[in-house]
Amino acid sequence: MFSYYIKLAMLSIKRNPVLSALMVFAIALGIGACMTTITVNYLMSNNPIKSKSDVLFHVQLDNWSPFNAARDPDQPPLQLTWVDANNLQKAGKAFRQAAMARSGGVIQPENPDVKPFQDSFRLTYTDFFTMFNVPFIYGSGWDKQADENAEFVTVLSRRINDEVFGGENSVGKTITIVGQTFRVVGVIDEWHPVPKFFDLNNDDFGEPSALFMPLSLKLPLELPSWGNTNCWKSPEGEGFVAFMNSECVHLQYWVELKDASERDSYLDFVNSYVNEQKELGRFPRPLNNKMSNVQEWLEYNEVVADDAKMMMWLSLMFLLVCLLNTIGLMLSKFMGKSSEIGLRRAVGATKRDLFYQHLVETACIGLAGGLLGLVMSYFGLQGIRLLYGEFADRLTSLDGNMVLLAITISVFATVIAGVYPTWRASSIAPAGQLKSQ
Repeated sequence: MFSYYIKLAMLSIKRNPVLSALMVFAIALGIGACMTTITVNYLMSNNPIKSKSDVLFHVQLDNWSPFNAARDPDQPPLQLTWVDANNLQKAGKAFRQAAMARSGGVIQPENPDVKPFQDSFRLTYTDFFTMFNVPFIYGSGWDKQADENAEFVTVLSRRINDEVFGGENSVGKTITIVGQTFRVVGVIDEWHPVPKFFDLNNDDFGEPSALFMPLSLKLPLELPSWGNTNCWKSPEGEGFVAFMNSECVHLQYWVELKDASERDSYLDFVNSYVNEQKELGRFPRPLNNKMSNVQEWLEYNEVVADDAKMMMWLSLMFLLVCLLNTIGLMLSKFMGKSSEIGLRRAVGATKRDLFYQHLVETACIGLAGGLLGLVMSYFGLQGIRLLYGEFADRLTSLDGNMVLLAITISVFATVIAGVYPTWRASSIAPAGQLKSQ
């Protein structure tokens, strides 16, 4: 019977092509606008490391001024000082831990045919690569001894390896960075977490750094900070060392625990550390340290912009307007078939049969509208990409989930919208229609 209803739906659509096309186009417009904004919001709020989301924690220490909070309302700073990040790292109380900072400088390839260029680095510890499931195509991260001894080793991104070494296995080769010769120990594969959760201070959706090196090199090489730096008081003294020993925050600190249940015990350790620092004259504020897992950290930083949420709600309202117009068009179409409906009733079709028949027709129209809406969504996302450039590259792709959602919304919304016109059509009295023929 269902296949028969499909056949009747196709015949009805062909019989009124203009009216049917108007309904499909109205639904497609609503779905196109709706899915464009839903896709952007979906990718903005995506959990980039689901397998570890509940055991990875970003740590915040409140070392700020006794008179003012770092962030309203009464929130600690987003980053840590050099002193605190290194102290927590050396304590090694977590299963894995990685302090990190963004820096940059001139990269000078050994190949004279490749010109020197400037790019960003991520200064971190070897645990970074395992903690964040960084994929490698050649080699691996450096060992812990390289962290402790501030060895001149580096891990390259695939992009840099392609530019400098032509994509070959560069492990064991050397590259000059900020005037120093570094040995390549690994090359990572394409790796672009969206959002870039491990460092939300520098472009939430940007590309990770070009290469990685031990954080212990920051002080001896006096590597500059390419990220956000905030201070509540001036460093005590002049020069780079004074800045590094100051209360200025410019490093991120992440830990991986064996189980989410260890969160409280690690926070107790952090609080104990801060109490010890209080005895040394630091941390003048009351205890206000925080640990956030990946999802909590994304929400805390409001990665999904308010204007993106507003546009999504506006597009849903636009979809509702399109559906209201579709209801009117369906009513006009179905009531125009009153003589046909009356005849079917006269030869034995029940109200239920007619209701199902026309509901299947609305579902077919919804499916067609959804498919056309996906095409419109694609062009809408391309428009966003052209408007915002590289920033939006990773926020404008339709994946399988979004395609399925678009079809589901289109068919479900159209069927719901078609319930009233379908009910009106199935309630037509056959006697009056037959008399008029």
